[in-house]
Amino acid sequence: MRRKQREESSNAGRWLTTYSDMVTLLLAFFVLLFAFSNVDEGKFSSIISAFQNYLGVLTEGQSILERPSPLPFDYSDMGHRQLYELFEQMSDYIEQEGLQGVELEIQERGLIIRFAEQVFFDLGQATLKPEALEILDNLADQLRELPNPLRVEGHTDDWPIRTSTFPSNWELSVHRATNVVRHLIEEDGFDPEKLSVAGYSEYRPIRPNDTAQNRALNRRVDIVILNIDM
Repeated sequence: MRRKQREESSNAGRWLTTYSDMVTLLLAFFVLLFAFSNVDEGKFSSIISAFQNYLGVLTEGQSILERPSPLPFDYSDMGHRQLYELFEQMSDYIEQEGLQGVELEIQERGLIIRFAEQVFFDLGQATLKPEALEILDNLADQLRELPNPLRVEGHTDDWPIRTSTFPSNWELSVHRATNVVRHLIEEDGFDPEKLSVAGYSEYRPIRPNDTAQNRALNRRVDIVILNIDM
């Protein structure tokens, strides 16, 4: 009876060894694929890291039962896969154009193209700069035919504004987002039914409003390519 119990105990963990071998072979396969192509070093590292997290490839000192956090979304989902591919496309575009003050972020709700205030507007103003118009026109060529709806969101920092045009940051944030949408419709031929506007004033910061640098980051316009499956 004791011998049978020992045999069952030793067999119980064998699937872990098989699983570990399978994951190692998968990782080796993808490494070989990339070895035969021209790969950007940064992207290669990102992809390897993603596979380590998603497939459960272990780093030193980890137990196979302590699986790392998965990718930030279900990559098998068609909507998320499309957003990730668009993320790669937009990253290449931003790098090629040498755009400053533009960031990308993938969230569950969609892909965010984040523009710092100085890219589009002067401080406390809502009129698009001439260079901003060119950026929007080039961006429109990348986004116009997407099936996804787009939402343009205006954000400010917590410094109050009181002018005849903008009695508060609410008006400033909405006015900025509206001017971006109007340009996309009137000059770049976007379908108005696919666009929406939101102004959040100072109430959705991405950094604490405790330094001048953080306040500058919070003053922004986000163009959100919404996940079509949500």
